[in-house]
Amino acid sequence: MKWKSFLLWVISVLLMGIIAVYQRTTGPTYPVKAEITIDGMPLSVKLLTSADNDKDAVISVPDTNKILKGYYEFRRFKSDDAWTKYRMHHKEDALVAELPAQPAAGKLEYRLILIDNNGLEKPINEEPVVIRFKGPVPEAILIPHVLFMFLAMVFSLRTGFEALFLRRRTLRLAGITTILLLVGGLILGPIVQYYAFGDFWTGWPFGKDLTDTKTLISFIFWVVAWLRLRKDPQNRFWPILASIVLLAIYLIPHSMFGSEFDYASGEVQTGK
Repeated sequence: MKWKSFLLWVISVLLMGIIAVYQRTTGPTYPVKAEITIDGMPLSVKLLTSADNDKDAVISVPDTNKILKGYYEFRRFKSDDAWTKYRMHHKEDALVAELPAQPAAGKLEYRLILIDNNGLEKPINEEPVVIRFKGPVPEAILIPHVLFMFLAMVFSLRTGFEALFLRRRTLRLAGITTILLLVGGLILGPIVQYYAFGDFWTGWPFGKDLTDTKTLISFIFWVVAWLRLRKDPQNRFWPILASIVLLAIYLIPHSMFGSEFDYASGEVQTGK
């Protein structure tokens, strides 16, 4: 039996790793990768979609020989602003654009354009990329939050497997899963949200933030599963259902329909 339990732990950890990579790379805060060839030189550029607002956001184009030239233009997202245009400048081994920091949840849309040796413009991104600014979150808060949420996913999967195959420690594992979600999602999560965007909770019933709302939904399912298991430790339906619900929720890209600063009203809105 021990080898079966160990195998289920390994599978749970591996699945969590796959889900974490998927969630990170599909969310709206993951950088956009752009490829361009100019004067016969291929370039790969990482276009930021998220940045702390305690400093300007720096977008870098690799240029060790300092031979590239170009400009960038930006404007506030969802505004009637005219495009503001600046020349890119060299900084260390790169040609850089510096986007001005915005209020928490404020967004800019921007384009980068290089100019080749013939004076022709070569856009790095044809369509504007949107970057959202946030307040810096202390690592002492952010790291435990991420750790607890990943552990919650591991224990959720492992509890589901326990209910499905072994049915010996389902109650205990469900209790640990519920505690991890409580601490990571409903205690540390709102603190992260406060540092980043100035509000502790912007999900249901106070707002439309999808991350907050899906965290609450998954916690409710696990509380119900734990309560059911206390009455019937052999219950399989609720822990398996709660595990499936959390898995489905984790497959939703992180930060979808999150906070957005409305420049017209001067307030942060959610569900955007």
